[in-house]
Amino acid sequence: MKFNVSSTAFCNKLQAISRVQSNKNSLPILDSILFDLSGNTLSMTASDSETIITTTIEVTDCDGFGRFAIDSKTLINSVKEISEQPITFIINTETQQVEVYYQNGKFNLMGSNADEYPLPTDNNNGGEMMNLSSEDLLNAINRTIFATADDELRPQMNGIYFDITPEFSTIVASDGHKLVRYRMLNVKGNSASSFILPKKPALLIKNILPKEEGDVQISYSDSNAKVQFSNYTISCRLIEGRYPNYNSVIPTDNPFRVRVDRLSFISTLRRVSVFASASSSLIKLRLENNRLIVSAQDIEFSTSAEESIQCDYDGTPMSIGFNGPYLLEVLNNINNQDILIELADPSRAGVLLPAEQETGEDLIMLLMPMMLQD
Repeated sequence: MKFNVSSTAFCNKLQAISRVQSNKNSLPILDSILFDLSGNTLSMTASDSETIITTTIEVTDCDGFGRFAIDSKTLINSVKEISEQPITFIINTETQQVEVYYQNGKFNLMGSNADEYPLPTDNNNGGEMMNLSSEDLLNAINRTIFATADDELRPQMNGIYFDITPEFSTIVASDGHKLVRYRMLNVKGNSASSFILPKKPALLIKNILPKEEGDVQISYSDSNAKVQFSNYTISCRLIEGRYPNYNSVIPTDNPFRVRVDRLSFISTLRRVSVFASASSSLIKLRLENNRLIVSAQDIEFSTSAEESIQCDYDGTPMSIGFNGPYLLEVLNNINNQDILIELADPSRAGVLLPAEQETGEDLIMLLMPMMLQD
């Protein structure tokens, strides 16, 4: 078997799909990438047994067809040092010997038996399907993935929840401290359905989407999902179980409402957070007449800081505490210039949202408060 391929395009594809591989694979063959040559198309597959990613690349001067597998680290480390040029692969399908020729030299590799490689089974028959633009899917993942958990006791919280209805689609993530509810008003399903996408395939999709254009098709059943782009396909096992009722934890009656410039708030938080207690990271927010006072202190080291910024607020003075890093995470994932902070009392979650929602979007973020010391 023989073919020629562009070194740069080949290496880019290898690096993109190899991100799925685990450092500790249950099967040794999963350290390799599976190649399948058919005509002028070379299919490339990588997997960690839970998630499988496949892409294709056009090749030239083909002779023969078939499958072979090569250790991904060895192959990538070899090819990435080759400047842009055609490289030639010659594979002995009987001995699994692989020879790679390029302008100034060659190297030899030993492949593995491709028959040992686990391939995805298409078991989405009778399942659901949705289509959305690559931009919409990227926005949904970018807005929510930071709020996912790493909780062995509650695996349902370790992914992004897609709640699809004929009216709109809602994307949710929460770790128990913060919650994001992102509605795409222009993305609708044929019927009501839902699934929980694990964090790892979500991160893979996030890395691939900026290079993709056009629509993305997601087909899913109770246990598996397949996400098809123009150049890649990702198949993964879904997180099973029921996602918590996210709407029930979002406060709806918030009498205290403040509007503030997001970037000014972020800058203030970064300065004041330096003086917060390392153990709690507690930041205190004090709302007064058109002023937001941000303060922190570390009693153990006798350090403190306080800073005030202008805002729109004419309600009763009140104070509330938040975890500084969590609050910064939330603010960094809202793109608008001004944000609204809606509060009920110091013991209930704070609601943060854009002062003006983007067209076709409805974004709400929730942050649980911390107890303030008198």
